Amino acid sequence: MPTSSPIADLTYRTYDGPLADTKYRWWVIAKYTMLTSLRKKSLWVATAFSAWYYLAMIFVLYFIDQFGKNRAPGQPSFFETYISRIVWKDQFLIGFSYGQIMFLIIGLIIGAGAIANDNRANALLVYLSKPCTKLDYLMGKWMGVFIPLLTVMLIPALFFFAYGALTFRDQGFFYQDRWVFFKLILMCLLGATLHSSLLIGFSSMFKQGRIAGATYAGLYFLSNFFTQMMAITWMMGQGGFRRHNGGAGVEHFQNTLVSNLYYASVDGINIGMAKAVLRTDGSPQFGSPSPIQMVPAPSLFGILLIVFGLSALSLFIAWTRIRAVEIV
Repeated sequence: MPTSSPIADLTYRTYDGPLADTKYRWWVIAKYTMLTSLRKKSLWVATAFSAWYYLAMIFVLYFIDQFGKNRAPGQPSFFETYISRIVWKDQFLIGFSYGQIMFLIIGLIIGAGAIANDNRANALLVYLSKPCTKLDYLMGKWMGVFIPLLTVMLIPALFFFAYGALTFRDQGFFYQDRWVFFKLILMCLLGATLHSSLLIGFSSMFKQGRIAGATYAGLYFLSNFFTQMMAITWMMGQGGFRRHNGGAGVEHFQNTLVSNLYYASVDGINIGMAKAVLRTDGSPQFGSPSPIQMVPAPSLFGILLIVFGLSALSLFIAWTRIRAVEIV
């Protein structure tokens, strides 16, 4: 029977057929968000570059393993000397740290337009007119960003873990930290949670994915520039303001202030979280000796409070912005 309304009702309000289980309505949105991103070649290129440190470290270890075992009588081989300097959990920290820029790019490809493009197309009116709640929509968009980011962070790290466990188990790979596997998973879970939540929050505030992405990237790089200044200040002081004559108390206060401000960025929060979870201050790249003292790890409780606080705030902003707007 033809409708008497000038505009046909395209919603599910008049549908009286069979209904499927509504528990996984969010998964339909998440799957579409992921499939849309997986078609972009730039995502795969950024994913490959995000794992460059792990691949480089595998090459270095393989080369030293093959050619560094010759030694003079009574002297340790170069292989033994090198392996003795390696702190394995620090290699995961360095790999995760060097992947931060690529994680940002991957997050922008997947999540910058997740809600912003729907705002531009007035698609929220269509989503929310169907049997889909705000929670379904928000959860679907968040999971559509979170799952790819977690995968990109976790797979290279697990590959390097498997390589180290199979090749260097006799050189103390497991003896240094028996819980490193679980810490590694927690590190990636928290890193993906923070990026996904921030991206969804920024995306919800704009009507164009490019503007949302540019705003988030601007915040990322501006805050990262500040923390790099803190890193330079730290290195100039070699872990403390040794030229200062104001007493040990003032020196300790300044040292603590700089070390905390070093983590005052999106990049810094993730690196600080990784240090706190792995329980290490870090070490130089590729196990090379260095006189520079690493910036101490922040408090695990404090950094978790920041990660979950920023994530909750971002999702709350997105929740308030998700509303259907009637087209007049």
